[in-house]
Amino acid sequence: MSLRHSTAGKAAAVTAALAAAGVFSISAPAFAGSTDSDHDGMPNRWEVAHHLDPHRANALGDPDHDGLKNIGEYRHHTRPHDQDTDNDGDDDGDEVHDGRASTNVRDADTDDDGVKDGDEDADHDGVDNEDEDDATETCVADDQDADHDGVDNEDENDHGTKVYDADSDDDGVKDGLEDSDHDGVDNEADDSDHEADHGDDDNCSSGSTEDGGSDD
Repeated sequence: MSLRHSTAGKAAAVTAALAAAGVFSISAPAFAGSTDSDHDGMPNRWEVAHHLDPHRANALGDPDHDGLKNIGEYRHHTRPHDQDTDNDGDDDGDEVHDGRASTNVRDADTDDDGVKDGDEDADHDGVDNEDEDDATETCVADDQDADHDGVDNEDENDHGTKVYDADSDDDGVKDGLEDSDHDGVDNEADDSDHEADHGDDDNCSSGSTEDGGSDD
């Protein structure tokens, strides 16, 4: 056996041993495949962490119907099953696509003025960002109520209540049945009246069949 063949054989043996020990993979494509099995641009680890299927190409899915596709959620470090990652009242898709420097999809108060981005009025037309966005959304993009308290996620900050706590003040009464502004109308009814005035998608008929795209 020549010296060249002997050296090559030893190198191959060392490579195989390192691979068996998990130090690295012999095949680069195999490593890449295990990182993004469905080649949709989103790593397996990220998809699993966010309850997506890493073995089915779903980059164009939009399970939370916030107008931001899964691949966009990955690129912007937002959550594909949460319409409003920073809980500022402005949906993720709206913040990414509105072109406004005054909103940041991962910062609830981008300009640090004490007012959440959804309550700002970026175009100074008398309608705050979250209501303006609602008027352009489809019925299927209905705003989430994560804690099922009768107040939409985006409206909780208006009442000083918590998005993930149905009874923010622990008094035994759900936030939607409270009257935070003491006007004689509970929060849930207040929101319904306000949304009707601004064309909010929450007032779409329950029988609507508008399609908002793939769920995942």
